[in-house]
Amino acid sequence: MTLLTGLHHALERCEFRLHYQPIIHAVTGVVAGYEALIRWEGPDGLVSPAEFIPLAEVSGLIVPIGQWVLREAVRTAALIPLGHIAVNVSPLEFAQPHFVEYVARVLCEENLDPGRLLLEVTENSLLDPRRAQDVLQDLRTLGVRVALDDFGTGYSSLSALAGLPVEVLKIDRSFMAQVGQPGPEACGPLNWFVLSSRWRAPLV
Repeated sequence: MTLLTGLHHALERCEFRLHYQPIIHAVTGVVAGYEALIRWEGPDGLVSPAEFIPLAEVSGLIVPIGQWVLREAVRTAALIPLGHIAVNVSPLEFAQPHFVEYVARVLCEENLDPGRLLLEVTENSLLDPRRAQDVLQDLRTLGVRVALDDFGTGYSSLSALAGLPVEVLKIDRSFMAQVGQPGPEACGPLNWFVLSSRWRAPLV
């Protein structure tokens, strides 16, 4: 059985699981929330997300998989006091014409306060600034918070991104690895901190 064939049947066979990674406040050390991370327990054992996520994106299966992740994470957060719950959204999911309506329906059906949901999008989801502005504003109106994930690795201009209603910046780990290293690259994290202050968005 190929990986793609198995991926086609993974949802109906209930082979996906969510693991919840705590998000720790850097100053207080308090758990502020959790990030939902998908895992695939296939017939032959665990399959790395690095293997199946790109395949899901290319095949389009990331849309139904992403919908399952959102509903499962929201359902869990509604039952357990997890603080806020962070869910990754692929560019293909974000581009769906009824994406915001689906988010609203899940929140309503699972009875979760929209303010507890944090959707993490990448810069690749925002390549069309006009549409991105509309979708993000609709999410804000709904009460859902949005984080810009892997910030600094995309190709969007800062001027275009700065006008978007994003509340949290998640700096790519490659930039944080430069902290304490010699050379001008070590100034990168400081630059992001200054930018986030101007943007009035917390860094993660």
